[in-house]
Amino acid sequence: MNDTGRFTMPGEAGYESLTLELARKWGADVIRDSDGTTLSDEILDAGYGIYSTVCLIRDHNEWAAAHPHALQQTFLMTQPVAASGDTLTIGLMKDFFAEQFRINGDGDAMPYWQVYDRTENRLLPAESWAYRPEEGAVEIRGAVPFHTYTVSFLAYRIWEEISMYNHTTNHWDKEHLMQIDPIHPETQSYLLAWMRSWCESHPATTVVRFTSLFYNFVWIWGADERCRNLFTDWASYDFTVSPRALRLFEERYGYALTAEDFINKGRLHVTHMPPTPQKKDWMAFVNDFVISFGRRLIDIVHEYGKKAYVFYDDSWVGVEPYNDRFREFGFDGLIKCVFSGYEARLCAGADVDTHELRLHPYLFPVGLGGAPTFMEGGDPTRDAQQYWISVRRALLRAPVDRIGLGGYVHLTQGFPDFVDCIARIADEFRAIRSYHEAGAPWRAKTRVAVLHCWGKLRSWTLSGHFHETFRNDLIHVNEALSGLPLDVSFLSFEDVKNGALKDVDVVINAGFAGSAWSGGDAWKDPAIVEELLRFVYEGGAFLGVNEPSAVEGFDSFFRMAPVLGVDEDEGDRQCHGKWSFETEPDGGLMPQGSFVHRNTLYRRGIPFLTDGQARVLASEEGVPTLTMHRFGRGTGLYFASFEKTNANTRLLLNLILAAGHEDLSACWLTDNAETECAYYPGSRRLIVVNNSDAPQKTTVRTPGGPIALELAPFETKDLSL
Repeated sequence: MNDTGRFTMPGEAGYESLTLELARKWGADVIRDSDGTTLSDEILDAGYGIYSTVCLIRDHNEWAAAHPHALQQTFLMTQPVAASGDTLTIGLMKDFFAEQFRINGDGDAMPYWQVYDRTENRLLPAESWAYRPEEGAVEIRGAVPFHTYTVSFLAYRIWEEISMYNHTTNHWDKEHLMQIDPIHPETQSYLLAWMRSWCESHPATTVVRFTSLFYNFVWIWGADERCRNLFTDWASYDFTVSPRALRLFEERYGYALTAEDFINKGRLHVTHMPPTPQKKDWMAFVNDFVISFGRRLIDIVHEYGKKAYVFYDDSWVGVEPYNDRFREFGFDGLIKCVFSGYEARLCAGADVDTHELRLHPYLFPVGLGGAPTFMEGGDPTRDAQQYWISVRRALLRAPVDRIGLGGYVHLTQGFPDFVDCIARIADEFRAIRSYHEAGAPWRAKTRVAVLHCWGKLRSWTLSGHFHETFRNDLIHVNEALSGLPLDVSFLSFEDVKNGALKDVDVVINAGFAGSAWSGGDAWKDPAIVEELLRFVYEGGAFLGVNEPSAVEGFDSFFRMAPVLGVDEDEGDRQCHGKWSFETEPDGGLMPQGSFVHRNTLYRRGIPFLTDGQARVLASEEGVPTLTMHRFGRGTGLYFASFEKTNANTRLLLNLILAAGHEDLSACWLTDNAETECAYYPGSRRLIVVNNSDAPQKTTVRTPGGPIALELAPFETKDLSL
C-alpha cells in the first residue's frame, strides 16, 4: 500500500512554505488553486500535478458588459398582490435581491412575460397591462377588486451566485462577477477562443477542473435579510432560460413553453415534485446543448495534452452523471464535494475514469451552514471527523480514486489538530482504496431498489446536501443504504412496467404524498400497482416509508395498502372503527436505541391498520409506526418515518435481510449497531469501523468463528484473515 498520493490539496501564493509542508504531511501528489487564490511559480515548479480551476461562465466582465444581452436569465414571479380598485401597480423587484437580478424588458423578452389573476387562475391578455420601465413596475388596468395578481417576468442574473455567496461569506471587496450564456453564438465563439488562450497560458496545468460548465442550480435571494434565501434547488433547471433558448426549444419540439411552465403558480418545479412532460423535454433540450458545446471545450483541453475533470457542484446543471449520455462529454474525471455517504456513492457510481471527493470542511472562515469554521468559535477538526465517518462507511462499499480539500490553505495556521486529522484521514483513505484492488467487498444476496419518479437519473441524491434536505425520509434512507453490504439500484415507474423487478428482491418507496419520491400520480397507473402486487405476492418485499404509494381518488390512500396492511386516514375515516393491536416482540430486529416516530412534518393523516393482520413492531400514541405484513409469499414493511442513526441503519438492514429471507446471524456482520465491517474476499481483509464517538466492543461473525474486538472512538481496524 502506498502511504502517499491520491490526495489533492489547495495551494496559495504567498504561503509557499506552508503549502509544500502540508503537501508532504498529507502525502499529496496534486496541488490545486481555489476560487480567490493563485499558485506561484515556486508551487508550480515543485514537482506536483497541478489542477487549475476554470469557471467558464464568469470572470468575463469586460466581455459581458459589452454584450449585456448574453447574460444568463431566469423567470421570476412577484408575490401575489390584492387589488383594491380597478387599477393595480406591482413593483417587480420589491422582493428580490437587487444585486442579483436586473429586469429584462427587451423586445425579445416581453412576449414571454405573463400577468395572472391568481384568484381565478386566469392569464390576462397583454393589452390589459403595461410595463413601466422607469418605475420597474407593471400597471394592470381593469383589475377586479380584491382579486390577487402576479407578474412573471424575465430577469438577467447580474451576479454569479457562487461568487455572490463567496463574496458575502468571506467579505470580499472585489468586482461582482457576471455570468454569460453560451446559448448565444457570439458567446460560443468567445469561449472557444478563450479556452485555447487559457490552455496556452497555463503550461504547468495537468488537469483542468471545470467548475462546472454553464448553468448553476437555482438560488434566488431575497431583498430582506430575514428571508435572504427565497428558493434553492440543487437539481433545478430554472437558470437555463432565455428568449433564444425558448425559441430553439419551440423549433425542435414543435410547441412553445411559457413563463407559467416554469413558475408553476409560484411553486416552481422543485425536484421534489414529479416532473411534467414539459420539464422532461426542457431538461433533455438543455442536456443536449450542454453536452454538444461542452464537448467542444473539452476537446480543446485534450488537444493541449491536459485532462478535463468536472466538479459536480456549482454550475453543474445539464451535466447529469447518471444520464446515459454522460460519456459523450469526454471528461476524464468527476469531482464531488461531500458531507455524507450517499454523496460519495453518487460519485463512485458515475461513468467516468477517475472519481474524486472534495472533503469538508472547506478551508473558509465560515461553513455552508453559516457556522464558524476556521475562525473563533469554529472546530474544523470536529467537522472533518464527523463528515469523514459518514463518507468512510460508503467508501468501504464502493471505491473512489482520490480525495482532497479546497479553499485557503493559510487558514490551517493555528489549527494543528485539524492538520493532523487530515493526515490521518488521508492515510485511512489510501488504505481503504487499496482494499478494493483485489475485488469487491462481500455483500448480501438481497438486491434492493429505490423506486421514485426520477429513477436512475437521481441515483444517490435528491436535490441538495444532507443538511439541506434532512427532513426528507428518503435522504436518510439513502444515507443508511450508502454503507450497507447491499446491491442498491434506483428505478423509475417506467422501469417497473418494463420488467425491472425481475432483478430485485426488495423495493423501497419513501416520501410524502404527491412528491417525486413517493410517486404522486404515477400510482394512478393500474399497471404499476399490478406489477408490484404480483412482485410481492410471488416472494418479493415492498418497504414503504412515510406516505408510500400515496395518491387520491381510490379506495385506499396508499395504493400498496393490500401489501402493507397499513393505510392513512386523512380525516375522512373519523367515524370508522380502527383495529386494536398489541406491539409485538421484534425478534431481535430492532437494535437497542432504534426508533420510528409518527413524523407529522409533511404527513397529511394518521396511519392505521387495514385488516388487523400486520405485526406491529413499534407504535407511538396508539398509532402503528413500524409494521410487517404477509402478502402471498412476500412481505410488506411499513415505516411511519425513517431517521438515519447507527441503530436505525442496522434496523433497516435487519428488515431488508429478513424480507430477503437471509439469516441475520450470517457471517460478515457485527453484533453492535455502532460498528460495521466490510470483508474483501480477494485479499482476505476484514475492516471493522466504529461509527460512534465512544469506545465500542463488537463481535464479527466469520466462517472461522467469531472475532471479538474493542475499538476506540471512530477507530478503524484492519485484520488479515
